Amino acid sequence: MTIEQQLAILRRGTTEIISEADLKKKLEKGTPLRIKLGVDPTAKHVTLGWAVVLRKLRDFQRLGHTACLIIGDFTAMIGDPSGKSKTRPQLTREEVQANVDAVMNQIGAILDRDKTEILFNKDWLGKMAFEDVIRLCSRYTVARILERDDFTNRLAEHKPISMHEIMYPLCQGMDSVDMVADVEIGGNDQKFNCLVGRTLMEQYGQEPQVVVLCPLLVGTDGVEKMSQSLGNYISVIDTPNDMYGKTMSIPDALIGNYFELATDVPLEEVKALIEATPNPRDVKRRLAREIVGLYHGPAAAQEADDYFINTFSKRQQPVEAEEAKIPDSAVEDGQVVLAALIAGLGLAKSNSDARRHIQAGAVSLDSEKQTDPTAKLPIEDLVGKTLRVGKHQFRKLI
Repeated sequence: MTIEQQLAILRRGTTEIISEADLKKKLEKGTPLRIKLGVDPTAKHVTLGWAVVLRKLRDFQRLGHTACLIIGDFTAMIGDPSGKSKTRPQLTREEVQANVDAVMNQIGAILDRDKTEILFNKDWLGKMAFEDVIRLCSRYTVARILERDDFTNRLAEHKPISMHEIMYPLCQGMDSVDMVADVEIGGNDQKFNCLVGRTLMEQYGQEPQVVVLCPLLVGTDGVEKMSQSLGNYISVIDTPNDMYGKTMSIPDALIGNYFELATDVPLEEVKALIEATPNPRDVKRRLAREIVGLYHGPAAAQEADDYFINTFSKRQQPVEAEEAKIPDSAVEDGQVVLAALIAGLGLAKSNSDARRHIQAGAVSLDSEKQTDPTAKLPIEDLVGKTLRVGKHQFRKLI
């Protein structure tokens, strides 16, 4: 490929490259670049939102560059303050390791694991002596750190900023120094942290990394960025039917955005498809098939499409709803708390969110609508029934 052809691939799904001229110079050298993506394992699912930056790393990998995935098993214990209005809760080593174990196989659904360097930043950050930390702090000023919007806003609102949060950008920057990164990929909210890496690399006598920033994918609620804590996410390990159904639930205004960030369909084809198709639902079906196909294969995508048409368009009860065991956490004195059941199965963000679904008339058992948000039902009355939450979520209770 020519340099321009490579740049055309790398521009897709990005909002800013700092700088494209520097990236072009690095590409013109003709040698594989070291491409850094750091991820903090703070949850157990790789979402389509997280997949945006993983897919950009994959683009570099497919162009012959070295994909370096840094697992922030050290920085996850600090908690990235980016985009946060208050201090994140700190995770224990055990919690971080459990999340690492959960996501490693999921990452293989996007990257070629055999050609990916997997690094753990505890291997260098965890070995720094206190003297090393003091020297690192001397390379950056408090004034520069406090320039970031997150901290400026919290200071203005008299909200506390902990010292360990101030250290986070320096830790991320040291990741780049240690691995001598040519390029760092991050979400828009990582711009400050990535630029700290450029500064530190220059101070350590290295060529500064190029920063490639990607937009944050909006979640299925159409409002907040995709997040496991908000429950508005699609996971790469969701079942084909769930993945398809969640995709169909996104607002029509996000269709083009999801095509660009979550699929490989050429953007010219997406534009033509949207312009030529009067019903957004039909475009969304294509989107859902593309996403399911990426993670489960074309056959599973077609089956999910057939399931959707038969179940939702024809208003049929699903014949093969996914089976789900009634969680112990939902049982009180031999009865099942309906709201706790819905939340425990991951069909709502919390018990209060589940109660809102019930009050809105969005919950049914074998087509019988449930309207009591405080309902408790005997276990024997639930086993074998199909629980429906919203339009696209079904579970057969066992």
